[in-house]
Amino acid sequence: MAKDALMDFDKALELFEPVLGFEVHVELNTQTKMFSSAGNPANSANHDAAPNTLVAPVDMGLPGSLPVVNETAVRYSISLGLALGCSIAPSSRFARKNYFYPDLGKNYQISQYDEPIAFEGSVEIELEGGDTIVVPIERAHMEEDAGKLTHMGGSTGRIQGAEYSLVDYNRAGVPLVEIVTKPIFGTEHRAPEVAKAYVAAIRDIVRSLGISEARMERGNLRCDANVSLRPRGQEKLGTRTETKNVNSMRSVERAVRYEIQRQAAILAGGGTITQETRHWHEDTGRTSPGRPKSDADDYRYFPEPDLLPVEPSEELIAELRAGLPEAPSVYRRRLKTDWGFTDLEFQDVANGGLLAEVEATIAAGATPASARKWWTGEITRLANAQGTEPAALVTPESVAELQKLVDAGTLTDKLARQVLEGVIAGEGTPQEVVDARGLAVVSDDGALIAAIDDALAAQPDVLAKIQDGKVQAAGAVIGAVMKAMKGQADAARVRELILERAGQS
Repeated sequence: MAKDALMDFDKALELFEPVLGFEVHVELNTQTKMFSSAGNPANSANHDAAPNTLVAPVDMGLPGSLPVVNETAVRYSISLGLALGCSIAPSSRFARKNYFYPDLGKNYQISQYDEPIAFEGSVEIELEGGDTIVVPIERAHMEEDAGKLTHMGGSTGRIQGAEYSLVDYNRAGVPLVEIVTKPIFGTEHRAPEVAKAYVAAIRDIVRSLGISEARMERGNLRCDANVSLRPRGQEKLGTRTETKNVNSMRSVERAVRYEIQRQAAILAGGGTITQETRHWHEDTGRTSPGRPKSDADDYRYFPEPDLLPVEPSEELIAELRAGLPEAPSVYRRRLKTDWGFTDLEFQDVANGGLLAEVEATIAAGATPASARKWWTGEITRLANAQGTEPAALVTPESVAELQKLVDAGTLTDKLARQVLEGVIAGEGTPQEVVDARGLAVVSDDGALIAAIDDALAAQPDVLAKIQDGKVQAAGAVIGAVMKAMKGQADAARVRELILERAGQS
């Protein structure tokens, strides 16, 4: 595949104004699917189910099977609409969206079209430095997810070059809410940052509502990023592209930046932009063409004849409104105060999209400082090296357990980093990794003293210096002991024992 020509980002923004739009798909964590009684793989209890084991006749599109609306999914959808500042429709209707779905047996998707459950809202998001921007929401509508295709026999795992494809219908029929923004203007050079911050805000909202696991690496939350450019001073919107199913906040940011640079190079060279879907490639940091993007008419929407309109009562809407959690901006201010972070420390966590992870780690028993240290430090470093999100590597509970082992003196920080790598590699819990690798700190003074005596015997001049009161010379012995103990010693305790042996305690 030939590489796209790219324009320098700053130059692109001199010539063109970026206009953004996002379609975020949220898988709801109900016990069952949107229109059937089959188990829902978006619920963590079912996540590891074997392929094609969470399937009912309606998910397969078998003749004679009829959909039944999941009441809990409707409640969750209304709560999300309210949290987005939307109006809730007194009556909304499902529709059939028709095009070829190899992973939906009935070959159409039950969605909502001109009568969504929620409409006309907005979300305030916070950018680095404390600046805010309001993202206008056009609608949030209910629908079902498609299944999953696994392409076999190729070198890339994609359909191009594959010999055949396998279909897993477990995800077919999973309840979704699709949140569609209006065009977002005025983001300028911060367009990529706005993209990342918006997805982070949606993730925070759905997690605070408790309606979705919102784990992007599992596909619980996916973003379609729309980007168009228009020449400076022009009112008419440019042709947009839609980068589909981007599954990390880092990737959303990179994909928006890439599309701005790619489209700017084409337009500046006299070319035209094709309205199409595009695929994001994490390994190369590029997008590639998908299919020509259809307009609504091409989907041949018509009302779903097997389902009645959804008509929530005013009492239900009032009940769900009363149960809403804090708004994201209020939530962030509270966390910053509760954790005692400085502005810089809190921004470090927020900009990394790690608020939920740090909060859960603290809830599992870690201090705010230690939770921030792990997530913004070693875990983020490892995630960046692997091109993934920190949350995809390790759970908050494991991080809290790891810190408890450090606090108990079982591990040093250096040993704890080795244990973290073992946890990420799938070797078990932190304690299991410690036991299997034999990484615990040596707490037997007898073993430490033996190592100290060997080090002192090998460095008699250092011993003399310590005995003369030059206690800083103990550093050389500490280093030798730590090396002999393979790092599995408490340096502070080693220093105490060295001074005792040298008669300086």
